Amino acid sequence: MDLGTADLGDARRFYPELFGWSYEDDGSYTTFLLNGRPVAGAGPLFGEGQPTAWSTYIATNDADMVAARVAANGGKVLVPPFDVHDQGRMAAFLDPGGAPFSVWQAGTMQGAAVFDVPGSLTWNELNTRNLDEAHAFYGGVFGWQFRHSSIGEVPYLVAKLHETAICGIQPMTAEAWPADVSPHWMVYFAVHDCDRSTEHALALGGRVLFAPASLSIGRYSVLADPQGGMFAVLASNR
Repeated sequence: MDLGTADLGDARRFYPELFGWSYEDDGSYTTFLLNGRPVAGAGPLFGEGQPTAWSTYIATNDADMVAARVAANGGKVLVPPFDVHDQGRMAAFLDPGGAPFSVWQAGTMQGAAVFDVPGSLTWNELNTRNLDEAHAFYGGVFGWQFRHSSIGEVPYLVAKLHETAICGIQPMTAEAWPADVSPHWMVYFAVHDCDRSTEHALALGGRVLFAPASLSIGRYSVLADPQGGMFAVLASNR
């Protein structure tokens, strides 16, 4: 995953302070590191009026094949596949519900190298207005299988690849989500203590969008960085 931000300099301040990251910069792109290993990326915004946001990348061996499948399954190709020097090949899409996502076909850059430890990505989750449509689309494009679950009374899909859970999909109910919030992918970063990390984010100039709450898997909150980039933190109890 990577961050497109209106203030790259401030992102280099905020996220290392919050998650204990360091970073490397090549003049156009920043790679955040956790204990010396790549954990996330960040770059400037290029589109007029584009909001600061985290982007979810799904790994693929063939970005061009994914682009064809996206179009065939009712999605939209925003940026056709292109090479990023020798680092890899990427493309950007909208799913049928309007949620943006990207794919990465690795070259010399594999992507994040550490997961599921504090300060790293631990979960990706699609929030969508049409659960059945998302089920059909992502299954058709990526071959995911799904396990039906729920959060309280809200249905929840756990996407699996080769029996490994890789992400979740949940419906954006009218009661919980304002009508002006678009479908989107959410990145969850693992933390030791959700409440402490939430307070720390506030102290660093971030905002709390959803206060800490407990689930069966742990305690989480939804935050925004000072430029409005939305992300979640999760202290797992597993």
